[in-house]
Formats: sequence, structure tokens, C-alpha cells
Amino acid sequence: MMGSVWLRLRLRGQRWGGRLAIAWESSRRQSSRRQSSKAIALVLVCLLTLPLVACDISDFRTQSAQVSRLVVSTLTDPKSFNPITESNEVTGMLFDGLLTTNGVTGELEPGLAESWEISPDQRTITYQLREGLKWSDGVPMTVDDVVFYYNEILFNEKIPNSSVDLFRIGEKGLFPLVRKVDDRRVEFVSPEPFAPLLRFAGGSVLPKHALEQYVTQVDEEGTPLVASVWGTDTDPQQLVGNGAYVLKSYEPGQRLMFERNPYYWKKDAQGQQLPYIEQYVVQVIESTDASLSQFRAGGSDVEAITPEYFALMKREEERGKFKIFNGGPALSSLFVTFNLNQGKRNGKPLVDPIKSRWFNTLNFRKAIAHAIDRPSLINNIYQGLGVPQHSPIYIQSPYYFPPEKGLPTYDYNPSKAKELLLGAGFQYNAANQLVDAEGNRVRFTMGTNAGNKVREATGSQIKSDLAKIGIQVDFQPIAFNTLVDKMSNTLDWEAIIMGLGGAGTEPDGGRNVWAPDGRLHFFNQIPAPGQAPIEGRQVAEWEAEIGRLYIQGGQQLIDEKRKEIYAEIQRQAQAQVPFIYLVNPLALSAVRDRVQGVQFSALGGSLWNLPELKLTED
Repeated sequence: MMGSVWLRLRLRGQRWGGRLAIAWESSRRQSSRRQSSKAIALVLVCLLTLPLVACDISDFRTQSAQVSRLVVSTLTDPKSFNPITESNEVTGMLFDGLLTTNGVTGELEPGLAESWEISPDQRTITYQLREGLKWSDGVPMTVDDVVFYYNEILFNEKIPNSSVDLFRIGEKGLFPLVRKVDDRRVEFVSPEPFAPLLRFAGGSVLPKHALEQYVTQVDEEGTPLVASVWGTDTDPQQLVGNGAYVLKSYEPGQRLMFERNPYYWKKDAQGQQLPYIEQYVVQVIESTDASLSQFRAGGSDVEAITPEYFALMKREEERGKFKIFNGGPALSSLFVTFNLNQGKRNGKPLVDPIKSRWFNTLNFRKAIAHAIDRPSLINNIYQGLGVPQHSPIYIQSPYYFPPEKGLPTYDYNPSKAKELLLGAGFQYNAANQLVDAEGNRVRFTMGTNAGNKVREATGSQIKSDLAKIGIQVDFQPIAFNTLVDKMSNTLDWEAIIMGLGGAGTEPDGGRNVWAPDGRLHFFNQIPAPGQAPIEGRQVAEWEAEIGRLYIQGGQQLIDEKRKEIYAEIQRQAQAQVPFIYLVNPLALSAVRDRVQGVQFSALGGSLWNLPELKLTED
């Protein structure tokens, strides 16, 4: 994701709820904070395990007897408080969207906008803001803020923001026109019918009065300063939002403390202003094991549960006064992918031409897919708490195309794998090692993010699985930031185990993964802005066709016809296997009994309706 590790645009309650919010994410706290993240949230879902940092929480539990306080944890400090370039605990709390998404049903609901209308030609959406909206500093929020955010920031090509890809409509990639109708109404006019526009345009709004001056001021490279303001050294009092909470304090490496926004717009049925819970504390605990230990000791209220600890935690439910929620398959993916880019940079091939020929051979990729023992992955690594994954679209989506209707799948079949390889011109030498037609030993490097226990274990098994068909895999877990740099900047990688995480069911959110020029099309990546060009990059016909189908899917307004288009996308994606999908884990989260009103789901997580949650006495 080029300008940022995250591409989780947020749509309040289920951030960018319907979008496949793709994220390259170094935090595992999907359930502990809010799988309700505003979008986009896809991505890569990188569940890192980092060194332990001490965190004294005894004072919090003492103070929490005096105020209602919900405590969760995260693995990393925020890199910025800037919602334009970063999506994290702070930006998620501070900003609401025009619409919200119900975390259980996935349906759009009113947010900052109390209503919306769609024109008969399906090209214009008019949102009407609630009366009396205010920012957290007491300044009125108006339609001018909406117009400012979209026209001056999001659609500003000078401001790094990978989220903008969502709004590139049609083959020309045109943006919708955003304009003020009156003091409370704003309209989005699409250059052509675009089915996801309602959901995408219902996202965040930023304060014009606080950020406008930084749009015209630029740094030495000509980038507007709005892309770099609100760093982690910013006084929390200077942060202006419209979400349920405001940031009260931040202690790096320790915690973030939020308090209720006194001007929050939402009220309950009796007219009481929300949220009910006075404080929301996010502890920075740079170890998944330490985070779990703290939850077991009563130091936090919500904890994502990984398969290896499920049995232990299940036994402790009653004594520990918590409940483990199971939302079914999570809205995330795990896959192996090869670098299919055949281009050169400065005259040097991005991938060794010999290996590139292997990777770009369809039967080679199919053979790898058949050689991976998914049942053992599920039973041994996921403790049975997962299901095989076969599609880029989540099974919760109404656009999911299941295997029983014709989606190609790749069962574990080493004999079939060998047959495919032999048919593609590969051979076995006297030592039963796989070699290509020129006698080159088939050997490649496969990476993933170090510290992620599940991915490291998955890589070890895949290494063993492929050895059974004569392939040598050099498995090398590396630091997350190094891995991201290889995938998005240098492009000097061969194979990786990675994932794309999301928070919604709208398939168009995957367009920037599958469009040949998409910013997350990393199996055949284009250069990022400012990088050296790639010479001789080739786009396969199937690759281009999937990109065209995504455009058609957005243009199609009749739902049944949209389903047909996305079914074809899934068929082609599985037939060509640029991503070899592995396992979809179950969404599991432990929540203290004292947290009342939880409506857990894989889509929304534990806290998607945080403003409506209440706490009882321990």
C-alpha cells in the first residue's frame, strides 16, 4: 500500500463497512479494538509478535472504580495521528462517517448524515447532514467540511493517500463531483453509474477549520503539509474529530487514553448522549503472549483469541468472567503468491529470468496449490479452528461464488501436482529433485513477516510439503517493514506468505488488488510514485480481463448481474491462481462479562457498536 502500511479507510461502526478494506496491518487487534474499522479496510493482516514492553496497569484498575473505563490492547504505537496517511487506534476513535454499517447485518445505516437520496439515473447521491453537528472543539460541522475533505484532500493528487483508488470510476478512473447543495445537503455526482459509491462516499469527514491552512502550505518536495500534520508529538488537545471519543493523553510504548467527546452526535432512544463508557484505554503491549497474559490476569476487557490458546481460554471462561465469541470465518485471507513481474529496473530483471519462467507457468502455480496440505494446516496450526479458503471474496458476502456452484479449488494431491509439473516440461533427476527443461534445480526463496507465529509455522509446513514434490524452498521470515519495502518498493522478492484483511462485503474494495495498475496489485506491481520506472513489464490477458470485470462490476446496478460478474472474477482468479489461498481462520474474541451489549460478528468484531456498550460492576 504505497504511501501507508494501512489502507483502512474508516466508515463509522464498520469502517468502510461494505468495502473490502484492504490493509497491510501490523496489529492483531482486529477483535480487541474494532473490526469495525472505517474501510477499507484491506489488508495485509500481519499479526506480528514483538518484544515485550513492560506496562504497569495496576493504577488503571484502581482508577476504573471511579469512572467507567474499557481497556483493550494493541501491539504497536501509532505512527501518526493523521487520518489521511494513517489508520490506527487514534484515527479510528476520532472520526465518524456520513453513514455507518451495522456490524452484524452489514447494512448501511445513518451516521453523520441522517438520510440520503439516490437519483433515478443512479448517478447522484445526496446526503443530508444531521442538524446541530459539532466538532470535538465545539465548532459547527457543516457541508463545507465534507466538500473540503473530498475535493481538497482525498482527490488531491499531490497528497499521498492510497484510499483515493476507491473513487476512480470507470475505465478513465474519473472522480465523482462533490458539491454543496445547501447548508445541510451535499451531493456526489458520478461520471457514470457506480454501484459502490453510496457506501464509499459515506466515509470519513475531516475538519476544514483545522486543516485548511495546511493544504496550501507545502514542504520542500512540494507535498502539502496536511499530509504530515498531526504527528504523534502533537498535543492531543489540538486534534479535532467528530467521533465518540477524543484523545486525552498518549504515553509512547505504554498507552493511549480516550475520553468521551462532549459534542458527539449520537443519542440513545431516551435522548441520552452516547457513548455510555466514559474512558477507553488502549495499552501498548508489544507481545501477543503478554497481551493474553494480561487479559487472563484481569488487566484488559477484550482479547483476540488465536487457535493455539482457544482450548485453554475456553476452560477459563467461567472463572475468568468472560465469554469467547465465535463469529465464524474471519474477514481476512492467507495465501502464497509469486512475483510474476517480468520487467526490469535499470536494466536488471526484478526476478531471476529462470525463476520468472517457472512462476509465470500456470501449471507450476497449480501444482504448488495442489501440493500444499491445507487439512494439516487447519488441524495442526489452527487447531481445527479454520476452513479452507478458495476465493478473494469473503464467504459472508452476497457476491461469494461457492465451490459447489463451480468455483475451481485445489485439493491436497501431490500426485496431481507432479503430473502438472511433468506436463509443463519439468523433470525429476536421479536424486528425485525437480528440475526444469534446462536442468535448473527448482529452488526459490519464500518470505513472510517474522514474529507471526502462525505464518512462520505455515511457511515451515509449506517448505516440507513442497519438498515432497522435489522443490526446495528457502523459507526466510523477515522484519515486517523490510517485507513491505520489498513488496512495494524494491520488488526484489520471489514468493511470500501474506494476507489481505478487510472489514466488509463489497467486492469492489478489491479492485486495487486486481486492477493491473492497482496499488495493491503486488504479484505484478507497478512502481510507486517517485520510484524508478519498470521496463518491459507485461500484463497477461487474464490479468487485464479481471481488471475489466471489476470495472464492469462497479458499473452494474442490477444486483443479480453484479453477482454474475463477480462470479466470473472468482472463477478466473482461481483458474489462474496468482494467489494460492490457504486457510480462513475463525474470528474468535474473549470479552469480559462486565461489558454489556456486545453483538459480536466476524464482520464487526467485538466493539463495532462501542458507543452503545455499557459496563457493569466487576
